[in-house]
Formats: sequence, C-alpha cells, structure tokens
Amino acid sequence: MAFGRFERGADEAPIGDINMTPLIDVMLVLLVIFILTAPLLDGRIALRLPRSAAAPAPARASALVVSLRRDGRLFLGGTPITAARLAQQLTETARRAPATELRVRADTAVPYGQVAAVLAQAQRAGLRNIGLITAPGPAPQRGLAPAIGAGD
Repeated sequence: MAFGRFERGADEAPIGDINMTPLIDVMLVLLVIFILTAPLLDGRIALRLPRSAAAPAPARASALVVSLRRDGRLFLGGTPITAARLAQQLTETARRAPATELRVRADTAVPYGQVAAVLAQAQRAGLRNIGLITAPGPAPQRGLAPAIGAGD
C-alpha cells in the first residue's frame, strides 16, 4: 500500500454517483430555519399602542391604515411611505371613495405633533372618517391632566 492511496480490488469500480445524504441534511436544516423565522417576517409593524377601554370600532372594508413608528417612519398598510407620497395617496383615495375611513396607528413614543400632521393631511385630502387605533385595556391614569370644566 502506497502512502495516500487505497488499494482496490480488480472487481471494484469507482463510484460515480453523488452522495445525496449531505445535501439532504443541509436542505432539512434550511427548512427548519425557514419554518422558525417565517412567523417573525410577517410584515407587522412593531408599535406600542396606547391603551383605551373604548369598545372596538366595527371593521370596514374600505379602510386605510397609517402607522407611525417611534423612529418617525410612516407606513400605509404595511408599506413604508414618505409624507409627500402619503398626502398624494390620501388625496387620490378621497377623490375615488370619499367615505373611506382612515385609521391611524401611532406608537406611544411618537410626538403628538406628528400624529396631528397626519390627521391634518387626511383632512386636507378630504377624508372625514378618521379613527385612532389603540390597544385594548384600561388606559394608565398617571400623568393625565384634569378634565376640562372639572371643579367649575
């Protein structure tokens, strides 16, 4: 036997087939990775919504959802959009279907001025049905100003 060579008998031919076992192992590992990560990639926009004890509004077929993230990014539906393009889209929607409802989802860390700017854009566009989406549950009571007219 020479160094680095294996002896072969006269009746043994070289194997010409590809060993499929490592390929199948890799594919199964990739399948498990995709199965575990697919729920994380569903396209949801992570927001911490304010809480409200109000009853949920009935679902409408013709509703637009605008989301504001804490980093200032806007989303229409689940698609990122600029403020200028949002204004155009709202105007087009109001022209096509003025009864369309706009639902605004804003993170609790978003400044009120940004939310007010989106509401003003919708109003300028001609949308009159505007709602704010909140998370179910009681609203925190700390830091709330007294109601207007309270104690008069």
